[in-house]
Amino acid sequence: MDHPPESAASRYARYVEATRDRPLPLALVDLDALERNVATVIGQAGGKTVRLATKSVRSVELLRRITVAAGGAISGVMAYCAAEASFLVDAGFRDVLVAYPSVSQEDARRIATANATGAVVRPVVDADEHLDAVETAAAAAGVIIPVVVDVDLAYRALGSRVHVGVRRSPLQDVDEIVAFIQSILRRRGLSFGGLLAYEAHVAGLGDKATGAPGAGSGLANAVMRSMKRWVRGPIAAHRQALADALDRANLPVPLFNGGGTGSVGWTAREPAITEIAAGSGFLASHLFDRYRDITLEPAACFALQAVRRPGPNFVTCLGGGFMASGAAGKDRLPQPYLPAGLRLTTLEGAGEVQTPLIVPGGVSIPLGAPVFFRHAKAGELAEHFNEYLMIRGHRIEGVATTYRGQGHAFL
Repeated sequence: MDHPPESAASRYARYVEATRDRPLPLALVDLDALERNVATVIGQAGGKTVRLATKSVRSVELLRRITVAAGGAISGVMAYCAAEASFLVDAGFRDVLVAYPSVSQEDARRIATANATGAVVRPVVDADEHLDAVETAAAAAGVIIPVVVDVDLAYRALGSRVHVGVRRSPLQDVDEIVAFIQSILRRRGLSFGGLLAYEAHVAGLGDKATGAPGAGSGLANAVMRSMKRWVRGPIAAHRQALADALDRANLPVPLFNGGGTGSVGWTAREPAITEIAAGSGFLASHLFDRYRDITLEPAACFALQAVRRPGPNFVTCLGGGFMASGAAGKDRLPQPYLPAGLRLTTLEGAGEVQTPLIVPGGVSIPLGAPVFFRHAKAGELAEHFNEYLMIRGHRIEGVATTYRGQGHAFL
């Protein structure tokens, strides 16, 4: 059943009431919005299982709630690094894909130890140096470690002088990938655990003008949409060609992971893909307002205290400089969310000690009142708070401790 849209004024009043006795700053997750986002992402996956990208959440309690809300559609989790994977195994997660490689022997030891407990922890690899580290750790622990091969999907043309995509794996040529997988099977203590083929230049690229700073013009977004349509065909063809080559080589693929929140729907239609990665879409940070192919609802935000009125139509909040990672730009700034219509100033933006805002006519913000903001990237908000208040309706249903609140900062 469709949920009628809630007005910004109603949501602001609800959040103010729910957090009235809580000190500022604070961070919250709207559980109803979260659950609607889960339903949206799972619906777009079209029956394919979803692997939950943990770096976009960074709270064990929220990871569990998302998994329960998905009703069996989530197959496992995708961790950022070996230390996080070990932490998640200790927290009860039994199927973990470590999405970024390492040559550290300590990281490899953590992965081997986690597999020795009966969990399935698959590290991503794309170089012999990665295999050397994992092989040594597997032998020391007496376990078989399934490794997942990271495949590059960047578009290259004109003798590789044109590169459309991120700089990830060096493995792109199908024959080279098959040979690399065959080399895995010749090593002691390793098995072929599957493929990671992430189309970051599609899943991570917004293509809808929103009016937010850094969002781009209508023309720029039209160009982005054209580029995304242009590269989708080669991406799908490359993944299918790889699947066909592995089938001819009699190399079964235990999992074939692709996608991201920005490309769940079309990636799920590829026959070769067995699971879709998604994370940011559940909390819906503001960068995800810029995607035409999926409509999500803001589910996470943080509140700052209004402490000054430096001039007519201005209010200044205490703190707030929670910048997102990536190439520096206005789109990496947190954005004022509630009350509606507030804007950052061009000169100061969001500052570590203060964030001045331009207040539209008809909006009154008493000193001491909360102003709610959205982060640009979902998981990175958790690096600034020890807990999320979990809001249901007009009340706090519980508290979700973040990784930071448990004393962890996985780098």
